[in-house]
Amino acid sequence: MDFQNKKILVTGGTGLIGVALVNLLLKESAKIKVVSIDNVNPFGPEVEFVKSDLRIHENCMKICDNIDYVFHLAGVKGSPSVAIGRPASFFVPTILFNTCLIDAAVKQGVKHILYTSSVGVYSPNDIFKEDDVWKTFPSNNDKFAGWAKRMGELQLEAHKIENKFNNFSIVRPANVYGPYDNFDPDTAMVIPSLINRALKCEKELVVWGNGSAVRDFIFSEDVARGMIQIVKQKIQFPVNLGSGNGITIKNLVESIVKFIPNKNINIVWDETKPTGDAIRIMDTTKAKKIGFECEFTIESGIKKTIEWYLKNQDYSKKKYNSFKN
Repeated sequence: MDFQNKKILVTGGTGLIGVALVNLLLKESAKIKVVSIDNVNPFGPEVEFVKSDLRIHENCMKICDNIDYVFHLAGVKGSPSVAIGRPASFFVPTILFNTCLIDAAVKQGVKHILYTSSVGVYSPNDIFKEDDVWKTFPSNNDKFAGWAKRMGELQLEAHKIENKFNNFSIVRPANVYGPYDNFDPDTAMVIPSLINRALKCEKELVVWGNGSAVRDFIFSEDVARGMIQIVKQKIQFPVNLGSGNGITIKNLVESIVKFIPNKNINIVWDETKPTGDAIRIMDTTKAKKIGFECEFTIESGIKKTIEWYLKNQDYSKKKYNSFKN
């Protein structure tokens, strides 16, 4: 499949995966439309930028008109504590984004839809396998966001049955990090939150638990490459995108501190606080079978992320402050 001169819609295109995806698609000479609710546009004139509310079906019908391919990345992102404390802020918009956008894309006759699901759809386990999802329930910690993402997957299956729409792919990324992420320490995920805190701390960085927990992280550009690869191959089964190896939180924190410039930081582990599940790793067997491998190591990805954030802290604050209000 060749994306040259193809009309591609990227929802959520100003997020950390979205920006990486758009930049890769530009290299393939695609004609790209990015839709976001942000006022911040990180792209030049070669990208059509549309501010639109995807919770409204009429808006989705307009933006899907005359589109060849849809990469649906739009969603609500925040730390687990925010997801637990403000579940409606995750569940309701996500359900509406998916319902309206997917329905509009099918009705407008797009050639292919890529739907971005989540690691949150999985039940607690050491290894997450794609085929196990519908045998279990999402973790209570991911209940609302996880079920919202599952409903998007189920909606595509419904269109396949009723409307014979088979032209869709589903990706389930692991814990994604990279440039253009949310770095606010109160609402961000683990890596950007730790980067922010490490940059601000004087001597000691206090981290919850004992550092033994193992998690699977993937750099945003690797996710974007995987998405493009999956659409080009027209893969019609869910695919995990992760490292498949995992890293201990201890090694993760040490890697972050290593790349913080001009600081000698002492890491302090608060073992009175919970460590979390011992292991949570993606099974990447299916991804490897279609030829996908991560190009970024955890260290190369963290180094690139910190370098970006140091140059773009004002941009990041402007983009993500709205979620706290």
